[in-house]
Amino acid sequence: MDRNRHMSVNSPDDEIRTLLSSSNSENLQHKEEGPSASSQTRSKPIPKKSAEKEASQQRTRQPVNYASINNPNSGSHEDERASAVISRYKYYNRLAPHGSSNFLMPDHVVPQVFINYVFKPIPGEQSSIVTIFSLWNTMMGTSLLSMPWAIRQAGFATGIPLLVFMAGINLYTSYRILKTSQEYSVDGQLVEFSDVCKHYLGKWAQYLAVGSSLLTLLGGSIVYWILMSNFLYNVVLFIWHKAEHDSSNVGSMNNTNTDIVCNVHHPDTNHTSYPSGSHTHEDSFDKIWNVSYTVPFFLILILGPLVNFKSPTFFTKFNALATLSVTYLIIFVIINAAKWGINVEFTGDEQQMFYVPDFKGSFPALTGIAALAYFVQNSCVSIVRNQKYPENNIRDLIIAYILVAFTYIFVGVMFYISFPMEKDCIEDNLLNNMSDTYVLAFVARISLFFQMMCVFPLLLYIFRVQLLYTIYNTVWPGLRHVLVLNVCIIAVCVVFAVFLPHIGKIIGFFGAFCGFAYAIMLPCLVHLTIQHRNGEQSMLSTVLHSCLIVLGLANFVGQFLVLNVK
Repeated sequence: MDRNRHMSVNSPDDEIRTLLSSSNSENLQHKEEGPSASSQTRSKPIPKKSAEKEASQQRTRQPVNYASINNPNSGSHEDERASAVISRYKYYNRLAPHGSSNFLMPDHVVPQVFINYVFKPIPGEQSSIVTIFSLWNTMMGTSLLSMPWAIRQAGFATGIPLLVFMAGINLYTSYRILKTSQEYSVDGQLVEFSDVCKHYLGKWAQYLAVGSSLLTLLGGSIVYWILMSNFLYNVVLFIWHKAEHDSSNVGSMNNTNTDIVCNVHHPDTNHTSYPSGSHTHEDSFDKIWNVSYTVPFFLILILGPLVNFKSPTFFTKFNALATLSVTYLIIFVIINAAKWGINVEFTGDEQQMFYVPDFKGSFPALTGIAALAYFVQNSCVSIVRNQKYPENNIRDLIIAYILVAFTYIFVGVMFYISFPMEKDCIEDNLLNNMSDTYVLAFVARISLFFQMMCVFPLLLYIFRVQLLYTIYNTVWPGLRHVLVLNVCIIAVCVVFAVFLPHIGKIIGFFGAFCGFAYAIMLPCLVHLTIQHRNGEQSMLSTVLHSCLIVLGLANFVGQFLVLNVK
């Protein structure tokens, strides 16, 4: 994170040049007059060639000309001096990327007005509460919508222990990543785990880490596109029903029969709310507004222009919507669970409506989702880097994982045991079990839609930065490259939204692979390599970490065995 940020809305180059030229005109004039004034007191004037040689040497010692890069035709002394100041600032900022470093930029290097008015310092320290909340907020994502479906796939008695077990594995590997990053730190600053992998395992490990991180972002983008298409579809249906047909019935919060839907027996109505005796749509309307075949393309008109921004600063201001949306979703589940009551039968005939099996062979669906739900290994180092008390990093990580596991289990179990229909009706998006005329579900959908609409450009921006910097060594090689990349990503998202709009399977596959490669295999291999180099490797450690790697691989392979689950 940069130590400072701009406060002006004008162009940074113009602002800096204006401030420098206005504040230092007298200073520069004094420096220019200094040699002539001092030469009058000397008995022997400085030869012209010597003066030119000395000036040339001073110019060669200056950093690269920043102004000439942005304006090659510019040759004024003010631009040269401004560019030199900017280059020195960048140089010191690379030496001291954080405010706690000893290599802070001296005040005499930059004019006072440059320090006080152009840039505003950002505190580089954060409390444990902020760290815990940031970790919780990072892990708490779209997997929350799939938790009841995941428990249904594993069985009630199996699902809860598996969620705890997967949280424990990811906690341990995240701990290993923090420990190795601390041991390989430079001047007390944590190093990214991909660099640690390159140092201990080679370039292949670094490429695997970066590739796994990119796959995580791509999987998240696909899931977001499917969910945004779903939410936009149902929001428009709510408005259409209210305006045209069902204004007297829309908004019912007490009629359970019209609030809940079951599409498991109607596979052709995917993601569409069709409870018994509910609302039907005109054929012409369905042809224009279809969740699988038209809405994903309409979504391009909304999000297409937003993903091509050069800077994501505007969208980062709406990060608080994620917390509000998750909070509302938890409240939404609590309200409906209280209204429905407990509807489970652990004994008796399997044909009973509320019968709940303890174990199901499709449990890899849950472990795949959990692998992505607890995936924070690629960002935990960045989150704790500015911790005020670094010795509390491990403690805060443990607390964050406990809170995340509790949230996932609470939402999944509460919705699962209270759902007042067959448990096989529960879908991989719990909001699909809610009618499009249910007010509380409408609020959840529209809030999640706007939150995801702000996060989606950030996902593509991070994906673009990581990929293009790896290939071209710059985050903006040109508008053409950015447009081509964005078009390809959106095309992939649309294809999945049309032909495979099942977020449970997508989260499972991407989560299982990235969880195996980045979250389990690389941390274990790095740890074993460090132990081997230090002569501390034991047979027990080798066996335990090898078992973790095998479990991660088995989780990925298991996703192919549950392809046909509903």
